[in-house]
Amino acid sequence: MSERETTPHGSDAVRHVRDDASTDALPVAPALGASLDAARMPRRSTLVEPRILFIAALAIALGVAAALVAQLLVALIAVVTNLAFHGRWSLQDVSPATHQLGAWVIVVPVIGGLIVGLMARWGSAAIRGHGIPEAMEQVLLNESKIPPRITFLKPVSSAVAIGTGGPFGAEGPIIATGGALGSFLGQLLHVTGGERKVLLAAGAAGGMAAIFGSPISAVILAVELLLFELRPRSLIPVALAAVVATGVRYAMVGTEPVFAMPDIDQPGGAALLSYVVLGALVGLVSVGVTRVVYGIEDAFEKLPVHWMWWPAIGGLAVGVIGYYAPLTLGVGYSNIEDIVSGHFAVGALALLCVAKFGSWAIALGSGTSGGTLAPLFTIGGAFGALCGFGLVAVAPQLGVDPRIAGLVGMAAIFAGSSRALLTSVVFAFETTQQAAGLLPLLGGCVAAYLVSALIMRNTIMTEKIARRGVRVPSEYAADHLQLVTVGEACTRDVVSLKTSDDLGTVRHWMASGRPEAQHQGFPVIDDNGRVRGVITRRDLLDPSHPNMRRIGDMLTRAPVVVQESHSLREAADHMVDQDIGRLVVVGAAEPHPLVGILTRGDLLSAHARRLKEAHQAGRHIRIRESLRRRRR
Repeated sequence: MSERETTPHGSDAVRHVRDDASTDALPVAPALGASLDAARMPRRSTLVEPRILFIAALAIALGVAAALVAQLLVALIAVVTNLAFHGRWSLQDVSPATHQLGAWVIVVPVIGGLIVGLMARWGSAAIRGHGIPEAMEQVLLNESKIPPRITFLKPVSSAVAIGTGGPFGAEGPIIATGGALGSFLGQLLHVTGGERKVLLAAGAAGGMAAIFGSPISAVILAVELLLFELRPRSLIPVALAAVVATGVRYAMVGTEPVFAMPDIDQPGGAALLSYVVLGALVGLVSVGVTRVVYGIEDAFEKLPVHWMWWPAIGGLAVGVIGYYAPLTLGVGYSNIEDIVSGHFAVGALALLCVAKFGSWAIALGSGTSGGTLAPLFTIGGAFGALCGFGLVAVAPQLGVDPRIAGLVGMAAIFAGSSRALLTSVVFAFETTQQAAGLLPLLGGCVAAYLVSALIMRNTIMTEKIARRGVRVPSEYAADHLQLVTVGEACTRDVVSLKTSDDLGTVRHWMASGRPEAQHQGFPVIDDNGRVRGVITRRDLLDPSHPNMRRIGDMLTRAPVVVQESHSLREAADHMVDQDIGRLVVVGAAEPHPLVGILTRGDLLSAHARRLKEAHQAGRHIRIRESLRRRRR
């Protein structure tokens, strides 16, 4: 930086007035005393803070609570199923398919739908649907504050809907209930919105882990669909909740896989390629399934009756389909196990796939309460197994195993419809404990994910809230501002004044009309180059201040500063926290010399490199030219 004479007579009174190219004015910081020691500086970000121990303890408690609620929900579904289809009071896990009601079975889901409609109308409309989109909406728009009554209404309404034959799984409602429980705890206690989100995700993950005994996929599901981040401060509590919930499940139910299947062999190259192609095909199916479900929902919107009656209308379809295909009624976890175990014949698979899809799509579109995971697994698994049997008949040399094909179809349809890729792969492994299936699962799920992402913008989880104007994050990337330091992005040439300047000389310089004298504020440094404060143009031109007054005597406020070693993320957060648009940048070494200025424009400019890397294609190695140079 250069120093120039500012008076027409060559006086050196203000030779230290710096005038090199600063184009933005500097703000005045809150009053803290004219000293850099008192200046506000951003806190250094750390991976975690001690408070995480408190949140982790709450998450562990939530894991226990979610596991107990999960088992309570399973028991409640069993009670309703026994009452509705077998006319007895029992906690025994039975299938609605074994009923002896005859044609009266059509009425049972209608009654269940009517009860759910009444609960939604007079309790809370938020119990409608499978619950995950609603939880996502609360995370994104409402600081994760779910109404407390959902904690009670959601599991009860889901138990009624599923217990009376609704073709849903218990996992969606318990995920929503666990999330509501975490949100409720977060509203009772003095926590931040971010911590409340972590508690919501911890409860949801605990619920899923308790239903399926799948702690890892439960954590990944929370990351992909609820947290929208992968940070230690959120990952640690959620993982602890999932581990504890799984431990409770093991103690109460046992450690057997939910979908037990015979051991499978590692597939060969041709079979592996077949599973990848199958995954791509299932990806197309997942797009169609999503569009049909929301098309049916749109059709219900056009009905000339109140939405309270829609679940009963959906229940009528469930009852009619269930009369002809009893296996479509209820949760149907046993159907999934039979699919991946190879117990279904081709005809039974085709009937189950089509009938389950029709029953579930109409019921879900009607707005009743239930989950999506189990129906999707049934539909995708049956479709995959059908394709597997077809390949065995047409091209047995490929070595395709219909059981693995069913497993791939089961996971791939969830990967395609929800785009929870890693959740799908890990879930299928955890619930079957078949390590040989991991490679086919990864290939098939990635193919389904690719096809879905190319064709469909929103997913079965996000379409509903996207229609209401909610923008859901679809990518998780490193924060570019965290990777760039303030020193790399700030403007280093600044106009500054010294504490020893007299006001009259500075006013004369400002009246000269020079561009560098027209800023709305200037940093003030002492004779040692130490930043002492910031002074505004208004203060400098205030007639109440005499010309002989020193600039240093006019300082009453400390600057808001940032060190050049801070990250741009820390600086940006500091700007928001202090409600200012510019920061004085100082060096880390004593006496903290003035380095430059960081503005909002500098923050935006820092993204230029990221955008260049993302959009500017180029070839940097040219083989022919390299060979030519070597020949020379």
